[in-house]
Amino acid sequence: MDLRYSRQLALPGFGADEQARLAASRVLVVGAGGLGSSVIPSLAAAGVGTIGIIDDDTVELSNLHRQLMHSVADIGHSKVSSAAASVADLNPATIVVALNERLTSVTAPELFADYDLVLDGSDNFATRYLVSDAATLAGIPVVWGSVSQYGGQASVAPPGGPGYRDLFPVPPSPGAVLSCEVGGVMPTVVALIGSIMSTEAIKLITGIGRPLVGRVTIVDALTGSFRELSFEKDPTAEPITALIDYDAFCGASDSGGTAASELMTRRDDFTLLDVREPWEVELVSLPGAIPIPLGSLPVRLGELDPAKPVVAYCHHGVRSAAARDILTAAGFDASHLAGGIDSWALENDPDMLRY
Repeated sequence: MDLRYSRQLALPGFGADEQARLAASRVLVVGAGGLGSSVIPSLAAAGVGTIGIIDDDTVELSNLHRQLMHSVADIGHSKVSSAAASVADLNPATIVVALNERLTSVTAPELFADYDLVLDGSDNFATRYLVSDAATLAGIPVVWGSVSQYGGQASVAPPGGPGYRDLFPVPPSPGAVLSCEVGGVMPTVVALIGSIMSTEAIKLITGIGRPLVGRVTIVDALTGSFRELSFEKDPTAEPITALIDYDAFCGASDSGGTAASELMTRRDDFTLLDVREPWEVELVSLPGAIPIPLGSLPVRLGELDPAKPVVAYCHHGVRSAAARDILTAAGFDASHLAGGIDSWALENDPDMLRY
């Protein structure tokens, strides 16, 4: 063991006791995508004893430019199984608990009770608020990070705060923050934020250094700059006493959704609207759909027949839900394809899932 970890054991203030704390630790990672692909190997390489990984997604070709833990051979397979295989190759001494499922308000309390620390590498606000609240109730710290386009941020929320809700008391409106699919993402920023998260986790476990508590590190890759934002616990905030419906809280529920099984059987009854980006439409699309990217929709509503119901769709259903809200506000009879084009593909053409 000493040879494997010899370079970190040589660090000032880092010795056998700190290494033993890593070996005894149990860390939960939420998300095996971009941030998870940086965090999980780093923790395993450092000697974390047990890593729980929860994610219900599968590997897609478009993931691979930033999710370096996965490879072409993993396309179509679950991300947690790919992650577990990567850890086994890197450090067989690390135990992996692979959970190929979505984190929910029902499963989170029991799951969090089994870990010392959680790292939130999720890509949506509903999960971030769920992780924050569940960790508060479990009395364990959270290391969280997020990335958008050329920038990212990371922080640590200890039991009792200050935490994620102190910094972001309410979620943004649906569609206000661009996803990686819509806005793009610099892959190196994902690795950078993931490295900061891993470092904070190691500091918390071993007791070295000064954790990012009450501080957020903000990275701007275009200028190569780092800055720090300080924040405090909100003394007026209501205490977290129970977990809630976070999809509803963040406005991301599938109310107003159309099931994939209904889509083509009623095709003549509505306008089918594709709100993905042009490059996605070129890869695969549904017959007869009108392509208008979500970002252009407010100024291109005149291209749609207001007398005809509209069903919007995207890749996974997030952008189309935002499009539904835009259309409804403009007076259209609108819904969206729940689950996106992936849900349609599962029933009709699984090859579409590879984009």
